[in-house]
Amino acid sequence: MAISAAIVKELRERTGAGMMDCKKALVETNGDMEAAIDYLREKGLSKAAKKSSRVAAEGIVAIGYSEDGKHGAIIEVNSETDFVAKNEEFVTMVDAFVQVVLANDFADVEELLAAPMGDGTVKDELAAKIAKIGENMTIRRFAKFAAEGSVSAGYIHGGGKIGVLVEFATETADVDTIKTMGRDVAMQVASMNPQFVDESGVDPEYLEHEKKILMQQALGEGKPAAIAEKMVIGRLKKELKETCLVEQPFVKDGDISVGQYVEKIAKAVGTDVKVKSFVRYVVGEGIEKQVDDLAAEVAKMTAQ
Repeated sequence: MAISAAIVKELRERTGAGMMDCKKALVETNGDMEAAIDYLREKGLSKAAKKSSRVAAEGIVAIGYSEDGKHGAIIEVNSETDFVAKNEEFVTMVDAFVQVVLANDFADVEELLAAPMGDGTVKDELAAKIAKIGENMTIRRFAKFAAEGSVSAGYIHGGGKIGVLVEFATETADVDTIKTMGRDVAMQVASMNPQFVDESGVDPEYLEHEKKILMQQALGEGKPAAIAEKMVIGRLKKELKETCLVEQPFVKDGDISVGQYVEKIAKAVGTDVKVKSFVRYVVGEGIEKQVDDLAAEVAKMTAQ
């Protein structure tokens, strides 16, 4: 019998299984919804929906590059445990996802999930892996640098626990040299966690907020207002040196700043090179992780 798109959609919503798996189940059961649900359960393909409520705070960050090496994309995909994050199937899936990001322009994760992949969509692929591996998994965030006249370079730390992608504005044809330099700069971002590229990119509200705090600190030390203002200027410059990437001392050579290192490479390739922007992802950052209290659980069971 013919299987309509509407009934496939209904089965997918009820089970959380992939679109193609739902269609196959309905074909195998001649369109019987309940029998199709049982079919998916027997195959272990209806588990994804039940696992979707579990906290996924582990996972990995992956980076991908275009064929010419100039454009880059970065993605964070989460799993429930670090064990699954190291699973070869999971890693391969994440690498495939970052290539989808690289090849398209998505506004958000929802658009990415709806993108075609294989015989279905990215969402179908994710659901299939959830059912097979047995853990909740989520695509949390992604970014892509693909502007004309730019080169992207990145760095992955700790097997994917931290990922950094940096975009450089340059017209040089020597992409390899820029990417080598870029990896060093990305490593700097990973280790020193700057908040801005340079002072021009600092949020005015952030500056005003910091000025007020530093002013109150100076006044609290008993300094006159005129002297306090001068102290604030000095302290603010010091703080910006720590939070602005190009002002930070270069981790591989503390005698120069990151900006000076980039200028040095620019002279070597014979054209301007500027740090344009960067993205730094730390796996699970900001996600409230579930902490199991084994002692409390044992006590509860004993009381019962």
